[in-house]
Amino acid sequence: MELKKTPKADLQNKRGLLLEIGLVISLALVIGAFAYTPKEHRIEQIDQEVIVVEEEMMEVTRQDQKPPEAPKKTEMKVIADMLSIVKNDAKITTDVEFADFDEDTEIIQEVEVEEEEIVDDQPFLTVETMPSFQGGDLLKFRNWVQSKVRYPQIAQENGISGRVVLSFVIERDGSLTNIVVLQSPDRSLSEEAIRVLNQSPKWSPGKQRNQAVRVKYTLPVEFRIQN
Repeated sequence: MELKKTPKADLQNKRGLLLEIGLVISLALVIGAFAYTPKEHRIEQIDQEVIVVEEEMMEVTRQDQKPPEAPKKTEMKVIADMLSIVKNDAKITTDVEFADFDEDTEIIQEVEVEEEEIVDDQPFLTVETMPSFQGGDLLKFRNWVQSKVRYPQIAQENGISGRVVLSFVIERDGSLTNIVVLQSPDRSLSEEAIRVLNQSPKWSPGKQRNQAVRVKYTLPVEFRIQN
């Protein structure tokens, strides 16, 4: 059986129409492409103003340095009137005639030495010649004091005993002064020791460079209750 195409199904007949439609569409796209304008992007320019600061220029001035002063010349003045220059060949004359002296004569010049007076009033602790009491030393004076003291009644009743330490000064005339209590267990004992020292006979004064001087002593006095 032979097949036959219908005129409607034949595409060759519509070829020209399809070509025209395609051309129209293409032309429309080209026109639309030219008609389209994108948005303009504006770039803003920022005026950057440069501020120029004018600085005042100060001139640097140098002080002229003074040249160093020249060293002053020192003049040495020689007083000719005060100096007498003697030449080696000049003869020196004296008023002393050596003919008056014999060969065996000895020339001795005596120089008088004055002893220095000691005026310091401060008492000495040690001197060249220490003071003496009745031909003895401080130990003899202590024995004399111990033989003269009387035990105070109030101290005996209260059972008070001990050592009284005193200091005193032997003056230039041998008298005993400046009695000071350095240590004492009771006032009654110290008063008795002072009483005895005030009754002391005169000493032979101490001497320094053959001059009488003041000498300071320290003396302990014992008070013991005898059973």
